[in-house]
Amino acid sequence: MSAADGTAHRHLRSLRAALTYPLTSDRRLLVAGGTTGLTYLVLVLSTFPQFSVQVVSRNPTDIGYAVSTLTREVYLTTGWTGLALVVLYALLTGVALTHTAALYRQTRASGVSSVATVLPGVLAAGCASCGAGVLGMLGFVGAMAALPFQGNLLRTAGILLLVGFLARTGDPRTCNRGEIP
Repeated sequence: MSAADGTAHRHLRSLRAALTYPLTSDRRLLVAGGTTGLTYLVLVLSTFPQFSVQVVSRNPTDIGYAVSTLTREVYLTTGWTGLALVVLYALLTGVALTHTAALYRQTRASGVSSVATVLPGVLAAGCASCGAGVLGMLGFVGAMAALPFQGNLLRTAGILLLVGFLARTGDPRTCNRGEIP
């Protein structure tokens, strides 16, 4: 096995450990699930913010209607691929935020003043949702449609950032980030 194969194998094991980390306690699972749901809500509602604001300001209990309608619109606009990317992005954001919280607690507990180990997770977790949603929030609703593949490349880039962060950190309870023996 070459050095590149060994590194790839190590990163895959680290990614697997990162993805299973939220399953190690009820609290972590709750944080990951809540963050996933909230991220999905923000991503879907930001696809057409004027509609979202009108529906929710008229009656806040109609948020389910807005989410279901806009989920359908995401599907009609970008197909199963776009909808799957939104769901995958929300799931990975939930996992990344759980990692970020654990890394922050560790750096604070160890007295390290730099949160440089936490910063990539925060940036990766916010990058694509911001990029995909900020255009709509600023009134450029059609901007996502003007992007190549209706914004799916932007979503894919955000997913790759999240996967890279998770593969690098692995299980945040271990000392050697990204290197599982």
